Amino acid sequence: MRDKAAAVRREPIIMTASMGPGDQAWADGLRRTHFPPERNVVAAHITLFHHLPGHCEAEVVARTRALAAEFAAPPAQLSEVMHMGRGVAYRVHSPGMMAIREMMAEGLHGLLTAQDQGVPRLHITVQNKVEPAEARALYADLAAGFSPRPLAMTGLALHFYKGGPWEPIGNWAFRGRARV
Repeated sequence: MRDKAAAVRREPIIMTASMGPGDQAWADGLRRTHFPPERNVVAAHITLFHHLPGHCEAEVVARTRALAAEFAAPPAQLSEVMHMGRGVAYRVHSPGMMAIREMMAEGLHGLLTAQDQGVPRLHITVQNKVEPAEARALYADLAAGFSPRPLAMTGLALHFYKGGPWEPIGNWAFRGRARV
């Protein structure tokens, strides 16, 4: 947590689900291989919220810490390869993570952007902002060898959006007993 005397932050806060080390390394490797290098400024991630208000940092951190402390890591799996027009991603299926996200959304009612009020399609983007033909080719390649598989989700992380690279706020491991 930052010094209380520090200025109130205005940058949006991004909330992500943290992956286990093996899954993180795998997803980062795919991003290094397929993401345009000049645009690959953040690690592979699973976005839960795109724009939480930076001026509410203390509340967002407290709620995130409490959720991670209460719940065990929810089961998750990579369920399919997604073609996104100018990119490719892996869809993440995790009803438990969606339930945790919904609890966070309820706690921040009135503070969410229109995008964050909707129901997200959890995913890990491995390619974006390329020519459609390049995206179609990668999609065909990845989909041909794909089988659904487990994905380790280990916690919740917060970052300030800085227009490019993100500034980490913190990462809290799931350590509770409650299951969702």
